[in-house]
Amino acid sequence: MVARKLYAGVRLRELRGQLGLTQKAFAARLGISLPYLNQMENNHRPVSATVVLALVQEFGFDVSNLTTNDAERTVSDMREALADPVFAATTPPLADLHLTATNAPALARAFLVLHRAYRQTHERLASLDDALGRDDTSLRPSPWEDVRDFFHYCDNYLDAIDHAAEHYACPAGIRQDVISLATATLGNQGIKLHFSNIPGLRAFDPEQHVLTLSDRASAATQRFQLLYQVALTCHNTLLEATLDLARFQTAEARDIAKIGLANYFAGAALLPYRAFQEAALDVRHDLERLADRFGASLEQVAHRLSTLQRPGAKGVPFFFVRVDQAGTITKRHSATRLQFARFGGACPLWNVHQAFETPGQFLRQLAETPDGVRYLCLAREVSKPGGAFQAPVRRYAIGLGCEVTHARALVYADGLDLRGRFEPIGISCRICERRTCHQRAVPPLERHLKVNPDRRGVLPYEIAD
Repeated sequence: MVARKLYAGVRLRELRGQLGLTQKAFAARLGISLPYLNQMENNHRPVSATVVLALVQEFGFDVSNLTTNDAERTVSDMREALADPVFAATTPPLADLHLTATNAPALARAFLVLHRAYRQTHERLASLDDALGRDDTSLRPSPWEDVRDFFHYCDNYLDAIDHAAEHYACPAGIRQDVISLATATLGNQGIKLHFSNIPGLRAFDPEQHVLTLSDRASAATQRFQLLYQVALTCHNTLLEATLDLARFQTAEARDIAKIGLANYFAGAALLPYRAFQEAALDVRHDLERLADRFGASLEQVAHRLSTLQRPGAKGVPFFFVRVDQAGTITKRHSATRLQFARFGGACPLWNVHQAFETPGQFLRQLAETPDGVRYLCLAREVSKPGGAFQAPVRRYAIGLGCEVTHARALVYADGLDLRGRFEPIGISCRICERRTCHQRAVPPLERHLKVNPDRRGVLPYEIAD
């Protein structure tokens, strides 16, 4: 595969702004001319190897920050939005989307917000929701989507909270028993801990200062909920400061995000960054061994692996997804070039859907996306029992994977022919470019169709070149 040139004008401008340097001073420190720097900052020229070396030597800059997946993520989101029939006659070429995502990311985000508002309003009208009689709140993104996008564009890594959780769980670099630590912490705050057969997972009485955890929940869930309460009780100032920076549009979104931030703290304390990363490398990312070593669930471990994006200490870039039995994506994050559809389900050819057929087993798949990138994909069904005979059981499938260039770091690559056949998968049928997919649900909106009533193949139409 031909290597891509590195265009990172936005990152260069951000770094220069953080350093408080003029273009002239910045160019002098990098040992290049002012016009050359200006061209790179405006993405008229790629960042050269000489400049990359100067960034490291002169500023100690982590060059992996130049190659984050923000632009790829934005391009994927714009392609999906532009697949909407409203844009059918005006779909811009892919090269224009890359230019916009790279040169004008704020404009691209504004476009996505606008399309999301349009889509929500259209759906309300279609469902006879009396949208015309509502106030302007009907044009805002739903609080849930607002929060989802916040984590999506933070690369699902929150540096300040991650460091705070690691410092809490590993004082002086020594990992503590989180149950004893959290129980003592809450006790010092006057909070009593009880275990009882309650309907949910946890219940906190702020007046009586009593935290009740379900005695039917798994040990991993109980640890997580303890640490969640620690986040709300002892790190509220940090959570609120992060929320202030996020500038959510509604109070509901802020409230939902606070739960997400507390959950992030709990996960980062249960699986502290450096200790978890070292263990992951030691066991070659064996999810079961990591879950046993840290007293966590497989889902918690898989999700945490996808967040190891600390500047200067990044782990293997993973994607992580959770789908329900209807194929709906309920959690998604990608530190890779693979980006998930914002609306609808995942590609039916992906092994994450097959996981429901083989409960308790890991499925492996070598897959290739239409852009030619190859992945090692891992999938497993996860059941969450209710803890009683008549309690409902929640079933999900989790998917975890990385680009095949990193596959040797995973125990799951053992015995696979990484140069053999890779199954073709896509992102969403509406934006997938594959012409002969036997599982295609709807035509790609970026291509014209040919319909011949005298011929019938797998599909009732052909996709034109």
